[in-house]
Amino acid sequence: MDFRHLQQFVVLAETLNFRKAAEKLHMSQPPLSVSIRKLETELGVALFLRGKDGVRLTESGEAALADARRALFHAGQFKQAAVAASTGEGGILRVGFVGSATHAILPSILSQFRRRYPAVQLVLREATSIRIMKELADESLDVGVVRVPVSTDFRIRLLALQTENFVLAMPKSHPLAQRTTLKLKDLYEEDFILYAASDAAGLRMAAIHACQLSGFTPRVAQEAVQVQNRARPCGSGSGSCAGAIGQPPFYQQATGLQDTF
Repeated sequence: MDFRHLQQFVVLAETLNFRKAAEKLHMSQPPLSVSIRKLETELGVALFLRGKDGVRLTESGEAALADARRALFHAGQFKQAAVAASTGEGGILRVGFVGSATHAILPSILSQFRRRYPAVQLVLREATSIRIMKELADESLDVGVVRVPVSTDFRIRLLALQTENFVLAMPKSHPLAQRTTLKLKDLYEEDFILYAASDAAGLRMAAIHACQLSGFTPRVAQEAVQVQNRARPCGSGSGSCAGAIGQPPFYQQATGLQDTF
């Protein structure tokens, strides 16, 4: 059934006058009469009674009118949703993010996005950078907030949102924590807590490479994925934390912060 026929039926039912209905529909009267006849033939019932006194709805027409209005309304909603999704103003957006993004980057982005695109439904999913890149590649995610370096697919485009330094966190009681400045080479005898190779291989290698440029390979005593998980062992004195990325507030309660490297 053509939705134009439904629209013509509804307008004629509201005006009960072929001339007025044709004017509202921006068409001439004869084609409108033909269209209504075709609709009645398709349905197998008369929708209007035509007489010298004008046009009126049959019982079938009155019964069908409410459903015809609903059908036109939902057709309009369907069109709006499709157009909105195609232009980025509606639909569903699946977003993957690393846990540390919830502290600053993600809340700021989401706040601005929701103000600009209130009709878009966001589906948020926390994961590691490696997992997010995989799900972007297989299209189970639409966009991701990750930490680089990460291996990437040629179909994925990376845009920089923020630049951060590596930060060293260590117990306040550690002898090196009393210094006002530190160089990376001062840590060559320390145990390190680094990113897990299985979940943040790129960041782990970047931290190791920084140490190697300073003349030593770090002795890894423990691995972790989240920034907070690396900071807590430092506060307990279980090791120095090199390769922790983030802003100082992440660590201040549990550890003493030294210069970035």
